[in-house]
Amino acid sequence: MAQARGASGDKRKWIIGIAAVVVVAALVIGGVIWTISDRNKTKGQIIGAGETPSSLAADVTQKRDGVVVTVGKAGAKASIDVYADFLCPICGEFEKQYKGQVEQAVNDGKLQVRYHMVPLLNQRSSPPGYSLDSANAALAAADAGKFVQFHDALFANQPEEGKRGYDKAQLIELGKNVGITDPAFAQTVNAGTYDEQLDSAFQQIEKDPKLAQDFGGGQSGFGTPTVTANGSIVSWQDPDWLKKVTG
Repeated sequence: MAQARGASGDKRKWIIGIAAVVVVAALVIGGVIWTISDRNKTKGQIIGAGETPSSLAADVTQKRDGVVVTVGKAGAKASIDVYADFLCPICGEFEKQYKGQVEQAVNDGKLQVRYHMVPLLNQRSSPPGYSLDSANAALAAADAGKFVQFHDALFANQPEEGKRGYDKAQLIELGKNVGITDPAFAQTVNAGTYDEQLDSAFQQIEKDPKLAQDFGGGQSGFGTPTVTANGSIVSWQDPDWLKKVTG
């Protein structure tokens, strides 16, 4: 009888052990599937153009000069330079917080904005390359006179850092959604026409001591977003920074 009880106990332990292994395996497989699904959630997604482009005044110009895009009216007394990465989450927060104020100042003719697309986080998407692809596409959109619309849509639908960005086909589709009809846009996006210029400009930016910031803990260097006015970094965390710039 004692031997029977021992055999029965061993069998229960064996069953419990197998069940535990099955549960752990299910959790691992489920976690892997969830991770892959979460990481690829932008796949096939249509990037919405949004309603923001309609608020830009008709007489505001959008002009590309190299890898810098200037947006504003002629004769604006103040100007700022904005250095940002379309993957940078803090850049996304900056846009949410100040987009309306900046746009109003531009519409009122008080401000010109020079946008610098910086592929700082180019290795931080999965697969790598979204920062550069989106920057190149934004410059192509500027060639078509739709930079602001394209720029705003990318930030309004910003992918998560460390996960999948939008591929070139999705960026081209966004161009159509914001009204770009010139076939040169798709050609520029697919060819990465401005990639080398963007990389070269980024290397120069990183070396510029005027753009270095102190991040604490002995760490300093260039980071996004960076806003400058008259060659000096603006503390955009100050809620009144734009008023101070525009007077």
